[in-house]
Amino acid sequence: MWDLAWQTTKTRLSGFVGAFVAILCGTALVAGCGILMESGLRAGVPTQRYADAAVIVGGQQTVDPPGAGPLESKQVAEQASVPVSIAGTIGSVPGVRGVVTEQSFPATVVAADGRALNGPEGGQSLGHNWDAAALAPFSLRDGRAPTGAGEVVLDADLASRSGAVVGGHVKIAVRSAPVDFVVSGIAAPKSGTGLTRQSAVFFTQEKAVELAATPGQAHAIGVLANPGVTPDDLAEKIRDAVGTDKVTVTTGVERSTVEFLDVSQTRMLLMALAGSFGGFALLIAVFVVSSTLALVINQRRREFALLRAIAATPQQIRKLIGAETMLVAVVAGVLGSGLGVAVGFGLRNAFGAIGVIPPDFELAISPIPLVAALLLGLGTARLAAWSAARRPSSIRPVEALGEAAVERRDLGRVRVIVGCALVVAGLVGSLVPAFVRGEAGLAASSMSALIIVIGLAVLGPKVVAVMTRVIAPVLNRTSRISGYLAAANSQANSRRLAAAVTPVMLAVSFALSMFYSQTSAAAAVREETVASTTADHVLASTTGGVSPEVAEAARRIPGVAAATPVVRTQVMNTVQEQDTVRVEQYGAQGLDGAQVRGNLELGVVSGKIADLTGNTVAMSESEADWYEKKIGDEVEFYFGDGAPAKLRLVATYTRDQAFGRYVLPVELARAHTGDRMDDSVLVRQQPDADPATVTAALRDLSARYPGLVVTPGSAMAAPAGGQQQAQFYVNLVAVGVILGYVVISVANTLVMSTAQRSREFALLRLIGTTKRQVIRMMRLEALATVGVAALLGTVVAGIPLVLLNLGLRGTPLPSGTVAVFGGVIAGAILLGLVSLGLATRVALRSKPIDAIGLRE
Repeated sequence: MWDLAWQTTKTRLSGFVGAFVAILCGTALVAGCGILMESGLRAGVPTQRYADAAVIVGGQQTVDPPGAGPLESKQVAEQASVPVSIAGTIGSVPGVRGVVTEQSFPATVVAADGRALNGPEGGQSLGHNWDAAALAPFSLRDGRAPTGAGEVVLDADLASRSGAVVGGHVKIAVRSAPVDFVVSGIAAPKSGTGLTRQSAVFFTQEKAVELAATPGQAHAIGVLANPGVTPDDLAEKIRDAVGTDKVTVTTGVERSTVEFLDVSQTRMLLMALAGSFGGFALLIAVFVVSSTLALVINQRRREFALLRAIAATPQQIRKLIGAETMLVAVVAGVLGSGLGVAVGFGLRNAFGAIGVIPPDFELAISPIPLVAALLLGLGTARLAAWSAARRPSSIRPVEALGEAAVERRDLGRVRVIVGCALVVAGLVGSLVPAFVRGEAGLAASSMSALIIVIGLAVLGPKVVAVMTRVIAPVLNRTSRISGYLAAANSQANSRRLAAAVTPVMLAVSFALSMFYSQTSAAAAVREETVASTTADHVLASTTGGVSPEVAEAARRIPGVAAATPVVRTQVMNTVQEQDTVRVEQYGAQGLDGAQVRGNLELGVVSGKIADLTGNTVAMSESEADWYEKKIGDEVEFYFGDGAPAKLRLVATYTRDQAFGRYVLPVELARAHTGDRMDDSVLVRQQPDADPATVTAALRDLSARYPGLVVTPGSAMAAPAGGQQQAQFYVNLVAVGVILGYVVISVANTLVMSTAQRSREFALLRLIGTTKRQVIRMMRLEALATVGVAALLGTVVAGIPLVLLNLGLRGTPLPSGTVAVFGGVIAGAILLGLVSLGLATRVALRSKPIDAIGLRE
């Protein structure tokens, strides 16, 4: 059988090109996602502050409640701290040369001209205790270590940018107005003048503990090893000594997950992205490869009919098709898995360019994802071959030649039932956003469109037959000869037309649903935030955070009625699912309950937001209903830094898209964030106050806090949509990659379906049809094909999008520019015309008398 498969494959290489390209691209896409997933497990960025430390002990990086499955934990959203008390235990571990407790907190140097200096390339500027300089290590280039509370050491790069010199004075803001310090020294790491991701300001141990404002806690504990002791062995001993319930013990590249919060978050994000994106890509690959192989096998009906007529058994036909497919799939899979390395780097660069992951995040390359992608590609091809081989292997020998002569019109009963069930399931899934808001509703809306497309693909010949009956009269009136032939071909070859329509329909619906679902979700957040924000002014900072002093200072300005500090964070809660516990992450805000009135309208439905103080919490009405909580009940969840919370419910509200599902007292929210600062301050002026006077006073306030900016109240909408915007760009990259794959399959399918018609074109020319008339016929067929596909794709995407927008925004019209819709439709038309046009011209190059004698 393998010899026969090798012979048939060699003589029909052109017929297998489409399948080869589909498997090659699908395997490359899955391999690239596998590389990202592996990188999420064991990659990161090179550590900077801890380069000389063998082991770094940090706070627990995940929330892993009892009963949660191994894959159900969530990465903390805020920087977790580690108890200082375990430093003594670590120091007693054999092999430890020294233990250094590191404090870390925002510390911004203010230049002489009043500019607040961030870190390199807009990074952070952080303060530390001088003892922690040994972990990098930093060494003094000039001056001495700080000895008094009013002395600091700057890194050489920061000193150069600020113009500071040893013995001079420098202003530094640490969650307050700038304070004057004396520069006692200037330090630098082993190479260069500073760190590439951050600037460093060093204080005395006592001053650093005071400024960090986390009594009994530290950012990390660095461990220096004795000569000859390996970091991994030492880390294992430390884990045994301190346990891992409250801390994370890291070595090598893992140290960067403690140093940089965005790195630990990136690892989880990459795993989630690669998992969902790779699964989606694999589903599309199965669909595309199956469609392509079905077209290849359909072109060989006469060959299989002849084999059945000369006593080939159904099993032999299936084995032959499977063997041919595997020969092609092995070559395509090996090349595709290698190409996946380039895809992985391309995705990493794309995500880095839009700011979703750090640009310097390194990838972990190993054979594991490449081999896994190869096996998945082979499995996909084998499944597609089995599906495509069912029809040619199941016909009876006596019907074989008749089956080859005339295209079978009716679909099997099972196929019709499956197709209808998928369409109904997709339509039911599109109703989910009416009952479930947030990411779950958004995902259900996008997935329902794909399920409907697959259902319509299963029912393709029937759906296309209905559509062609509608467009046939139009084609007939368009051109007496070419239009008539195009209409006749479309009606007589509904299966062939369906094979061409399906991938175009998939491309159109996929592009429209993914793009407009994201723009609609972002618009829902933006619109609700604008409607909910009644403040006259917003105070924000260009240095990353607003000092907690600003809100109180704003309240003292004459004419200000209320000044509401806002802290944006996240919380985590558990959801019981049968025998396991799943952890979900939700957006949250910290607000001053006494200052909310007049600045924000949360849509309170029960309780009082003014009671939001101390150990209390407000929840969205849907979240409270889900957990069956009423006013006065105790609510348990986890803060953004992973600390458990047990708070009393004082209010419920409806506008959870703008404010998240949880609202905390601002002091409580601030205490569980990494920088312990506000994100913004909302200011409402008194009705009789002079707006110009209040605005001028607020600008005077911004001069006292460098980096503080005053904007109109409507600016509150922009920060609320930031996360949505990042998610939009992530999906845009994912859609672009998958859409590129789908476009390749569309071109493959259209070219293959046209290339098999060379004998048909020759016959038409021999009976008097001109070459121009044949080209015009194919042009009309192309317009009919993409027209049907574009219409179906628009309807398929439109139904979930309408229901999504009704659920999120109360309007059926999706948000987003119409130009994207026009571009998608125009692209589909152009793709169809170019693919069919080029294939037709190639097929018409041969003389009719030569082409009519060619075998199929």
